[in-house]
Amino acid sequence: MLPVRRHTRTVSIGSIKIGGTEPIRIQSMLTCDTTDVDACIEEITRLDAVDCEIIRLTVPNQKSVDSVPLIREEMRKRGIERPIVADVHFNPKLAVNVCEFVDKVRINPGNYADRKKFEVREYTDAQYQEELDRIEQKLIPLIKNLKKYGNSLRVGTNHGSLSDRLMNRYGDTPEGMVESAMEFLRILRKHDFEETVLSMKSSNPKVMIEAYRQLVQKMEKEDMHYPLHLGVTEAGNELDGRIKSAIGIGTLLCEGLGDTIRVSLTEPSENEIPVAKSILQSTRSRIYNTDFISCPSCGRTFFDLASTTEKIKARTSHLKGVKIAIMGCVVNGPGEMADADFGYVGSGPDKINLFHGKTCVSRNIPADHAVERLIELIQECGMWSDPPENNQIL
Repeated sequence: MLPVRRHTRTVSIGSIKIGGTEPIRIQSMLTCDTTDVDACIEEITRLDAVDCEIIRLTVPNQKSVDSVPLIREEMRKRGIERPIVADVHFNPKLAVNVCEFVDKVRINPGNYADRKKFEVREYTDAQYQEELDRIEQKLIPLIKNLKKYGNSLRVGTNHGSLSDRLMNRYGDTPEGMVESAMEFLRILRKHDFEETVLSMKSSNPKVMIEAYRQLVQKMEKEDMHYPLHLGVTEAGNELDGRIKSAIGIGTLLCEGLGDTIRVSLTEPSENEIPVAKSILQSTRSRIYNTDFISCPSCGRTFFDLASTTEKIKARTSHLKGVKIAIMGCVVNGPGEMADADFGYVGSGPDKINLFHGKTCVSRNIPADHAVERLIELIQECGMWSDPPENNQIL
């Protein structure tokens, strides 16, 4: 049996909801200085144009906090209504202050109330509890303001920034990452705050995958059902960054885990969105366009498979949720395309068989006319719609 999506509570981020039965949401993060309002607005505009659903920005100082309402006002003037998330490290006061102006706050449990000193020491249970009590006191003002302004919170654990306390007890391990998040979750729940999202990010997809798996197991034991934000941090750029992200995020999506994702690329932030959509589409976690199935071709193929595939994609990629198979020959074609809605299968030199589901409806159509006949078949079956203007192919 294929895994089903993990059930979570639903968390609101402004006008967007994540978790529960909501679609898996896509987000990105601004690369510019938050105090440069004009640069932020230009980048937000580009992200809005490619349908980035949640936008995060960094808040490293009070001047950045003061810039956020200016950014929100300019967004309103431009008609951009995207939730804004403040990313805060090291300074709890900034997290408290920014609540008034954003929809969600992200904190790192490894540095919210701790400064990493790389100290090696043994903690007694009493000393460890004293540290947790100290963290609780640091969190209480944030919890109060999150409630006051109706905000959600992401507890975002990073593999490379565990506190000295966690490092000494668990090491730099997935177990340590999970416990870092669970400590904060227990405090948040103690103070009746449930609007929480979790992430377990690492630049190593293996570590990231294992940390998320362990987190889910740990939360299940404590009757916690918070949504997950998936991402491989510092994935890199170009092909390497895309493959690393697809491995980490895609693996977990295929296991039914994940409620919002970010592909972290060392590129303009808007480049992340098509990759995220492709990962969701490929794992069939969220469908944006047509789902294409095509074989790699071989000596049995009697038509130009590559050019034909591109021709069919150009005509049909806007058909959201429709699955089309383009197969080179009848040896594997009918079997490999078993779950496709429509099939375009080579039957001989420049001859094509067309399928609707598993049924062959037209045989030995000349290749010159087969693409048009495929379009007609889709129309006849009531699954055609005209393409929108400026249709984007993933």
